[in-house]
Amino acid sequence: MQISKQERFEKISLMINTDGKVNVSDLSRMFSTSEVTIRRDLVEMDRLGLLHRVHGGAIRRDWDVSESPVLKRMREETEAKKRIGERAASLVKPGETIFLGSGSTVLEVARHLSKNISISVITNSLPVANLLADQDSIDLVVIGGMLRQSELSLVGHIAEQALREFRADHVFMGMRAIDLRHGFTSDYLPETLTDRAILGISPHVVVVADHTKFGRISSVFLAPVTAAQTIITDRGLPEEYVNSLIALEIELMLV
Repeated sequence: MQISKQERFEKISLMINTDGKVNVSDLSRMFSTSEVTIRRDLVEMDRLGLLHRVHGGAIRRDWDVSESPVLKRMREETEAKKRIGERAASLVKPGETIFLGSGSTVLEVARHLSKNISISVITNSLPVANLLADQDSIDLVVIGGMLRQSELSLVGHIAEQALREFRADHVFMGMRAIDLRHGFTSDYLPETLTDRAILGISPHVVVVADHTKFGRISSVFLAPVTAAQTIITDRGLPEEYVNSLIALEIELMLV
């Protein structure tokens, strides 16, 4: 028999105060409820000031809540990210122009591009640029801007101005927070404004994100989920999200 939301809140608060952190999957098993429900609980508790919502769970408010750098996230959900990157890269055809955004999952898209494929790549990601710099078949364009050190990405006003000059067949973007009601959200305003500019340079936006990014809400609204024409994720995505995204006529690829 499942317990009430209030009882879950009380038990989660006790665990947070005792251990300093909680994990979504552990709480889901403990309370015999879905991970989507647990994520919603943690978001609500964050708003009430009872904890701080972070990737994969929550921590006590007096802990360090800084975002994990992109280099650290490369070690998270690695197998799922590889499958997502491979599927996304298969969408790219010779002669096309693509935009590759920042983040560890988009970097996997770059890794899986066919060798010797003749394409143009626009990016604001230094890891992507470094990975593709020695591929003679790729015309590589790196936009300028302010360096966001945690992401090794170029963002801000200069980046947004540069993006106005480009058009692409596909845009590949990672997202750190995806919610059906609140859409795509971020926690860093300069990057959010740059990402909005990226969304406008192609008729085909592909969001690549493993299932842990769903059910999360950050502080800055980026765009509704319908801003993406295609979402590629892993098979850990809850059925609620699968059905809702399909109902919104978003092409959903599960790998």
